[in-house]
Amino acid sequence: MDDMRQTIIPKSDQLNADDLIGREMTIKITGVEIKGGQEQPVSIHFEGDNGKPYKACKSMCRVMVSAWGPDSSKYAGRSLTLYRDPKVKWGGMEVGGIRISHMSDIADDMTMALTVTRANKKQFTVRPIISRHTAHDQRPAGSGNTAATSSSPVPAGAVFVDKIEWAYTLQELAKKTTITVAAILKKANVEKAEDLTPEDYAAACEMLKRKAKPA
Repeated sequence: MDDMRQTIIPKSDQLNADDLIGREMTIKITGVEIKGGQEQPVSIHFEGDNGKPYKACKSMCRVMVSAWGPDSSKYAGRSLTLYRDPKVKWGGMEVGGIRISHMSDIADDMTMALTVTRANKKQFTVRPIISRHTAHDQRPAGSGNTAATSSSPVPAGAVFVDKIEWAYTLQELAKKTTITVAAILKKANVEKAEDLTPEDYAAACEMLKRKAKPA
């Protein structure tokens, strides 16, 4: 075993910010449990959570309500991409916290003002997750999908729930360049396309588009 992340997983009954050190995580929700009168009343259960649900803070609950509405019974089957924000404070100290970067079931980027302190609010943006089915309908023109049109592009910064789709998209884009997918993976120091971070994946797609040979 060469992955040091396995040695720093904290023991807990919930998903912690430190579980996301060095990685992001896209989860598919299986259910939401709300228990009033607790410091962390919302437990979001997801596929493969191993009994460690995501207990969303008030700010991230506000994000979900803004995007999906207040009825948590409708959240099952939807997806979130979570990451660790090291700047999150607790008791005046930066201890890190879990934030949402992407959500399924939204059409485009969503920006809202979230409370940082009582006297301070900050703009927070979440981006869409595109389902595998939708991704097939929205591949770049010329990728072999005649359904793709300029009027239905994949939103900038979107991520795919099924990351296996990433390999397909990169291969199709690379065909129009002299750059290989293997070279992209080597530069990112990963073995498979689905191991890329959303940022590296988006950057690779943009780079391949810029390098594409004229038709």
